[in-house]
Amino acid sequence: MHRDYPDATAAPPSDSAGHSMNQEDWNAEMGDEASLILPSLEQASFSERPNGISSDFTPSIGSFGAVERSNTRQDTQARFGGYSRSRDTDECLNRQHQPGSRFGSGRNFANRGFQERNVVEDSGTQNRGFGGFPCGFGQSESIKAQQRDRPQSGVLLGSRGRGAFGGHAAAYKECGEEIRSERGPKVTYVPPPPPDDEQAIFAHYQTGINFDKYDENIVEVSGLDPPAPFLAFEEANLCQTLNMNIAKAGYSKLTPVQKYSIPIILAGRDLMACAQTGSGKTAAFLLPIVAHMMRNGVTASSFKEQQEPECIIVAPTRELINQIFLEARKFVYGTCIRPVVIYGGTQTGHSIRQVMQGCNILCATPGRLLDIIGREKIGLCNVKYLVLDEADRMLDMGFGLDMKQLISYPSMPPKDKRQTLMFSATFPDEVQRLAGEFLKTDYLFIVVGHVGGACSDVQQNILQVPQYSKRDKLVEILQSIGHERTMVFVDKKKKADYIAAFLCQEKIPATSIHGDREQREREVALQDFRSGKFPVLVATSVAARGLDIENVQHVINFDLPPTIEDYVHRIGRTGRCGNTGKAVSFFDNNSDGHLARSLVKVLSDAQQEVPVWLEETAFGFQGERVFRSINTQKNCGGNMNPGVKVSYSARTFESWD
Repeated sequence: MHRDYPDATAAPPSDSAGHSMNQEDWNAEMGDEASLILPSLEQASFSERPNGISSDFTPSIGSFGAVERSNTRQDTQARFGGYSRSRDTDECLNRQHQPGSRFGSGRNFANRGFQERNVVEDSGTQNRGFGGFPCGFGQSESIKAQQRDRPQSGVLLGSRGRGAFGGHAAAYKECGEEIRSERGPKVTYVPPPPPDDEQAIFAHYQTGINFDKYDENIVEVSGLDPPAPFLAFEEANLCQTLNMNIAKAGYSKLTPVQKYSIPIILAGRDLMACAQTGSGKTAAFLLPIVAHMMRNGVTASSFKEQQEPECIIVAPTRELINQIFLEARKFVYGTCIRPVVIYGGTQTGHSIRQVMQGCNILCATPGRLLDIIGREKIGLCNVKYLVLDEADRMLDMGFGLDMKQLISYPSMPPKDKRQTLMFSATFPDEVQRLAGEFLKTDYLFIVVGHVGGACSDVQQNILQVPQYSKRDKLVEILQSIGHERTMVFVDKKKKADYIAAFLCQEKIPATSIHGDREQREREVALQDFRSGKFPVLVATSVAARGLDIENVQHVINFDLPPTIEDYVHRIGRTGRCGNTGKAVSFFDNNSDGHLARSLVKVLSDAQQEVPVWLEETAFGFQGERVFRSINTQKNCGGNMNPGVKVSYSARTFESWD
């Protein structure tokens, strides 16, 4: 049973510091309470990790928040585990550069090019900082020692998706999505193979009491001569093996996005599909693709130096693309079709070996995909299906240039010779326009419910909570809901670690996931959360999209995201597949006023109660962006304008890792 969240009545304070939040720098991240938190944190002794390394975790964390003292900046930076030894493009979305700012953690950037600083861990401080918290943060001392002993190499850190910041060219070298510092270690992590027993492969999500209510959603299809929707799987005339796999995976009834998408894809039409989170979009594109491949008599791929997959699926984060791969394994079980997944943060050689063993369906994050293509381990001439999951993210400033580079390869079949599919829960109208460069002119656009609408199975609560009260309010809520599985979203990577450490101190088991954690640590944190070992996961927006984790009852936006689209995705981590959930968001007028109108619309569209104070804030606030539910194809007669220039505010990408 879900409990009601306590209300917050304190009025938000004014921001006297006036610090920019455009970068993930220490000043902006820590707010105005650093004078309280830093002295106590410097005294902290962290230990007693669940992974077997023991020491004492006795931090005294005063308050969370603001400006770092200048005389402790470098020292604190070196000791608080914020430095990332491996970066990949699924967490390297662009942030607008301002002189004197620092991007990420543990880095300084020169005016010409951005050279990553290596934070050398002194042996005298190994037990200090985030390397020693409970809940598995950081690395073991043996791993640190190995990394210190490895040969060091350096590259310049640059921007993915933008050529220059502040008028200076950004130099970068892609190393399989790993961008290393001057003395940073080479990534050697090899992920464990997924279990291959039938029971593990077909483990599936339990549908909730509201699953049948999906049929009540209004579905709009734009475009010429759309095929009629299917009402049941039997209408698709799938082969017996695929029907058996569908049954084993627990699929008994089509959701609206599946009813309309499957016949469109089977008919060979390009598609853009917008449907709420947790509504079965992954199966909506995987099932017809596998069915097509089996009907066309796809041949088993054998070991060779360069593979030529028939299908390429691209998604923005490592965790999501791995989830899509695991779903693909269900539908191809017992067939000759071989899916492969490759992503950053792992050993490049491991990715190459996986591909060379045979690859019909390639699931990949953008940077690793382009790297493997550049190494001539993947040929594109045989690509028949190109899928962009979380397509609005794949076409925005973070990955837009990567996607253009992908379709611009001479060996990539042109759009009229391949089938391109785009799926997401949100499609801002400017992204819809950009999609025309990738899709055939006769593509179809499916909208289930409202464009970018939130799932009505999620009870949304917006609380007025000033910055200085957020920490106490978070503890109050978590204590009231007990051990129910909860995701807490914050806007900064270091903040995720701080909040998780603070919750552990308050006897609330928590772990964190963000872009500065090594891939091994990210996977362990996610597994600990899935298993219930740590019922609270503190995350940045790297975990906001697509992740399908069972029994997540609550989402808490400790910090609201910069855009309403990210808000919709975040709260969609609960209330999935007909289950119900709750989402509470802390709203501070100083930092979140630009979202007021958009929140009012999202709440109204999802039949949620809109607080009076939020309506008053929305009415009086002149924001940069107002959320718009527009079907651009319908308004433009299906003629997209790929030349439209998209302008994003700096806040748009500040929280995406």
